[in-house]
Amino acid sequence: MSTILTVATTGPIAMKPDNPHLPTQPEEIAAEVARAYGAGASVAHLHFRNEQDRPTADLDVAKRTIELIKERCDVLLQVSTGVGLDVEYDDRARLVELRPEMVTLNPCSMSFGAGEFSNPPRKVEALARRIQELGIRPELEIYDSGHLDACLRLRDAGLLDEPLQFSIVLGVRGGMAATHQNLVEMVRRLPADSIWQVIAIGRENLRLTAMGLALGGNARAGLEDTLYYRRGELATSSAALVARAADLVKALDGEVADVTSAAHQLRLERTETDHD
Repeated sequence: MSTILTVATTGPIAMKPDNPHLPTQPEEIAAEVARAYGAGASVAHLHFRNEQDRPTADLDVAKRTIELIKERCDVLLQVSTGVGLDVEYDDRARLVELRPEMVTLNPCSMSFGAGEFSNPPRKVEALARRIQELGIRPELEIYDSGHLDACLRLRDAGLLDEPLQFSIVLGVRGGMAATHQNLVEMVRRLPADSIWQVIAIGRENLRLTAMGLALGGNARAGLEDTLYYRRGELATSSAALVARAADLVKALDGEVADVTSAAHQLRLERTETDHD
């Protein structure tokens, strides 16, 4: 089975002073997604920023960004409902009404660096139900071992359809440390038919991405996860990080999934108009 590469160009934390190549405005994000698509990404994980470069759930900004991406390439779109630590949950949840092919679902509240990432249980359940009603594919972002258990409870309550799709996030202060032991243990505990990728934040990004690939997972790359290409050298683009991940896949005698293969593996039904 070919390996799905996701590009994450713009997260909720880093700012342009951290890396001047970080895209924040719709035109910048769309251009970088297109470059990453050319480098091998079949999925784009999307965060949005306002005119002041702050995280936003503004539907007009999101629509504009999505439109610009669709004009440039055929990549599968995954909208983050995490958005940012200071954005109200109900505003974040409304992003699913854009009906992208995929969205993220965060099952638990947690400390997140110096802030708090609020995901109240009842609101998570309501969002999971709405995602299911809309027929959107949820990716479950798990930052700690108990988050997996919360996802399995949502599954058992009939709010998540199998096979489940996970991002195992390592290295966020407040969640699991970015260690190979934590990755192996989390992979061991996933339901057998799960689709998954590792997201290693910061300096262990490359090493744990390689380990995740060796264990049979997919991969995510981009400036949301690491601002550096190597120690002391800022990455010049998310596309360069995607190209590096593609090289890792090939070095392991794997094949990078194109959009058609990725959509099939992710159980996404695309109409002909999706490709126009």
